[in-house]
Amino acid sequence: MEPDIFILLLAIPLVSGALLTVLGEREWAPNLNIIASGGTFLASVLLTADIVAHGPRFALGEQFFIDSMNVFFVTLTAFVGMTTSIFSGPYMKNEREHGRLSAPRLRLYKSMFQMFMFTMLVALTTNNMGILWVAMEAATLTTVLLVSLYRTPASLEAAWKYFILCGVGIAQALFGTILLYFAAERVLGETGNALLWTHLVDVKSQLEPHIMALSFIFLLVGYGTKVGLAPLHNWLPDAHAEGPTPVSAVLSGLLLNVALYAILRCKVLADGAVSPDFAGNLMMGFGLLTLLMAAFFLGRQKDIKRMFAYSSIEHMGLITFAFGMGGAVANYAGFLHMTMHSLTKSAIFFAVGHATQKTGTQLIADIRGLIHINPLIGWSLMLGTLAILGMPPFGVFASEFMILTHAMKHYPWTTPILLTALGVAFAQIFGKVQPMVFGETHAKPLPHAPAITPVFLHLALVLMIGLYIPPYLTRWFHEAARMLG
Repeated sequence: MEPDIFILLLAIPLVSGALLTVLGEREWAPNLNIIASGGTFLASVLLTADIVAHGPRFALGEQFFIDSMNVFFVTLTAFVGMTTSIFSGPYMKNEREHGRLSAPRLRLYKSMFQMFMFTMLVALTTNNMGILWVAMEAATLTTVLLVSLYRTPASLEAAWKYFILCGVGIAQALFGTILLYFAAERVLGETGNALLWTHLVDVKSQLEPHIMALSFIFLLVGYGTKVGLAPLHNWLPDAHAEGPTPVSAVLSGLLLNVALYAILRCKVLADGAVSPDFAGNLMMGFGLLTLLMAAFFLGRQKDIKRMFAYSSIEHMGLITFAFGMGGAVANYAGFLHMTMHSLTKSAIFFAVGHATQKTGTQLIADIRGLIHINPLIGWSLMLGTLAILGMPPFGVFASEFMILTHAMKHYPWTTPILLTALGVAFAQIFGKVQPMVFGETHAKPLPHAPAITPVFLHLALVLMIGLYIPPYLTRWFHEAARMLG
């Protein structure tokens, strides 16, 4: 791997975040945010091409490691970050016109957005389990500032709840990391390599099983808090509802994925040290509990962003369940579903952001006639909803079908639970979205035209993958699934 490419990948969001901290109030600052995000995406594509051509590589000594499991997550993260920056340009201008944001808060948003991207990329590419924890903690701090951007009592309460719950979770993950180091030091010695994932994988069968079992429990609970797994999921609906919509898009589309990625790295170690059933059963249990809880809580939501936040919790529960089952098919389906959920849910939040600005409310009962206000917004919300509910031919259908069929074959007792949860979620979401799209309305046009291109770009990719998965994506899913065992 060319070291310059990797350094460029991390340097662009870090440097641009620092520049936007000082210059974020200038008129051209939104364009700088988009250019920086585009540069990060270009660097991720070059990095992916290099890894595909030459295989896994180390960077900065052995502190960073890029392989088939994380390189496409890097590209996905950079892509969603780029489209979100494009979406947020006119969205934030409209928020400024409505008097909800001041110039200093817009500067804070742009700078923290880039710093959030930096922390996500560090978490995905680091080889050091300690640096992984630091990056996840830094991501928490940056997103707390983004969630509280409006400075309303509700947004401050949501940010505080997010900080407390994720702080408790990240503390559990720290204790799990300490236990992991304690187990590894007995085998690797005091060489400084006891937290490097590549070294841990080589000796995973020699790690003390009781310590590793306890370590994985703390890591699962800790990072699972950021995934949105029940019962420590309460921060997620509030953070989505009270923060700016671009923040909701990156929280659902990126942060949840990165936290689950951290759990998967830990699961590989636990499978080798304890047994595949131990970590797998824990993940299946948390996944089913989360899926059921989210499905039945969907019907109680009156805020559109809270509703789709619970939809994110539901899908992360399903993905966690898939990886808990393990095996080639379930792991393949889990990676596919992570990708489809990131693209679809971010597109939905883009559409929801424009819809709430058009109607001036987030209350589901007060949003009507989107297809008459702006047909593109109305159809994008409806198509995104059908996609996330698993309707064919969208890609979510393919991944959910693979998860269900694998569960029917190997864990038939879970089939009624999965079908019930998915059926309830479908009925609740579709029943609420349909009247929002169709009906009479008297909403006024926005002062700045919304950015619809990112919405349909995401949905087009989800539709394409539902009809045809490109060979290079298939190779990645297979390779990533093989690395999980």
